[in-house]
Amino acid sequence: MRFFFTLVMAFALAATGAAYVWLNQPFDLPTATVDLSIEPGLGARDVAQAVVQSGVPTNPLLLHAWFRLSGQSRLIRAGSYELDRATTPISLLQKLVRGEEALRSVTLVEGWTFRQVRDALQKAEQLKPDSLALSPGDIMNQLGQPGVSAEGHFFPDTYTYSKGSSDLAVLKRAMRAMDKRLAAAWAQRAPQSPLVTPEQALILASIVEKETGTANDRPAIAAVFSNRLAIGMRLQTDPTVIYGLGEAFDGNLRKKDLLTDTPWNTYTRVGLPPTPIALPGKASLLAAVQPSPSKALYFVARGDGSSQFSTTLDAHNRAVNKYQRGR
Repeated sequence: MRFFFTLVMAFALAATGAAYVWLNQPFDLPTATVDLSIEPGLGARDVAQAVVQSGVPTNPLLLHAWFRLSGQSRLIRAGSYELDRATTPISLLQKLVRGEEALRSVTLVEGWTFRQVRDALQKAEQLKPDSLALSPGDIMNQLGQPGVSAEGHFFPDTYTYSKGSSDLAVLKRAMRAMDKRLAAAWAQRAPQSPLVTPEQALILASIVEKETGTANDRPAIAAVFSNRLAIGMRLQTDPTVIYGLGEAFDGNLRKKDLLTDTPWNTYTRVGLPPTPIALPGKASLLAAVQPSPSKALYFVARGDGSSQFSTTLDAHNRAVNKYQRGR
């Protein structure tokens, strides 16, 4: 009986020509925008009620009748939507059928640590902070990767999400993106590479990401570290030491820091550190598995973002004197 009454009202409107006016008249919203959430499985009547309950001042019976008479009621998609004061019954249905959700975005930057990733997620607009009280280990458990370090396992990119989405959902997408990128890079690993697992490639790529000042230097920097790994020489890279210092690092790396042993101190320990130290991008992943065909064992910053590479310690010391000490 209720639906029959709705139809009667709809036909009455059509008969008087008021239907055209109503369908094209913007809703008189109480605020500039109204957030509308449509849960999966809702029928046309429930969708109409959800619209009204979100703050849209309209008759749910008329809205339901419009949805049904349009022939598109079964095409309405679940999601989070944002309605503005230009929204009419016609444009509302178009938005719901097309699934034009209200999206926000968050960007994860190459070279960021997981701590910086978490900070960005906490500051992201309309993103539900489900991971806020979780430890990195708990987060990886939630993402189905128990025992895996959270560091470096999320691909740096811009991710869009619906308003009210969980930050764990964004992390899962970023983790899957990194898994895909890492697998693609690993499939292109050079035969002479000393790396034996994809995880080692990820760790080396994170070091390359932090050491590179100029994009073109990535393969050459990867070659230096690959050459050192091949002969059992310590990597002696400052970014790993800084990572190991954590929040104790005050921006000034001292000699005592280089001598203080941590699992990430590549001055005191041979081989790769136990985890990545940052988010590597695609270029660093490829450089790690496809280093330049170089015999260099040393490099030093020239001061313009690029690096000077050397095959011997004497040549390296001369480069240090030239570019670092001005001699």
